[in-house]
Amino acid sequence: MRRKLAAGNWKMNGLAAQLTELEAMKPAAATQQTDVLICTPATLVSRAVDAAAGSTIAVGGQDCHANASGAHTGDISGAMLADAGATYVITGHSERRVDHAETDAIVAAKSEAAYANDLVAVICIGESLDERESGKTLDVVGTQLAGSTPAGATGANTVIAYEPVWAIGTGKVPTLEQIGEVHDFIRTQLVERFGAEGEAMRVLYGGSVKPSNATEIFAVSNVDGALVGGASLKADDFNAIITALDAA
Repeated sequence: MRRKLAAGNWKMNGLAAQLTELEAMKPAAATQQTDVLICTPATLVSRAVDAAAGSTIAVGGQDCHANASGAHTGDISGAMLADAGATYVITGHSERRVDHAETDAIVAAKSEAAYANDLVAVICIGESLDERESGKTLDVVGTQLAGSTPAGATGANTVIAYEPVWAIGTGKVPTLEQIGEVHDFIRTQLVERFGAEGEAMRVLYGGSVKPSNATEIFAVSNVDGALVGGASLKADDFNAIITALDAA
């Protein structure tokens, strides 16, 4: 059985004062069925670890450099995240792919850096609106999945997050049939490449997940949880999503 995962991505949001939200998430996170993860800006990782102490909430980074150290001003390494107490890191988020021209090869290298530092890589993939409307969704997702996921991926060190780019922060959500089609396709590709480990990898849906649509999304085949943006910034909203996932 794959454990469910409710992951929050705070993106470039949050100051120290907002870490009180983690305290308010602790009761909902005390679940037997669902893992809970909050990925904060790098400035908050160590303080988020302290804020989450005594709970089951895991803390992750939002990106890491492929190299262990060096002349990379403004970047953060996997070792630095682990040293700060993180146990996960997001790699290949669409905003990184677009804003920083990250290729699948770069994402794979960053994911390998995560593995080297005992971090779970949350590898993000997803199509643009143009690609969806031109019928290229599965081709794009398949190419990104193959190119971004290292050969050393396992159910223990890798989570795949399907985030249609056109649904992130827009309020637009694919139909349940569209979500199911892509998640089933991802599962098939993972199993074909990794066998039992591909079956063990969790596949999350991300893109305008909120309390009002969480229950129906979590009922879709091969949806093992969610990577949540804006709704993870407020405990009331994220708690409702955790509760919906736990009941799925």
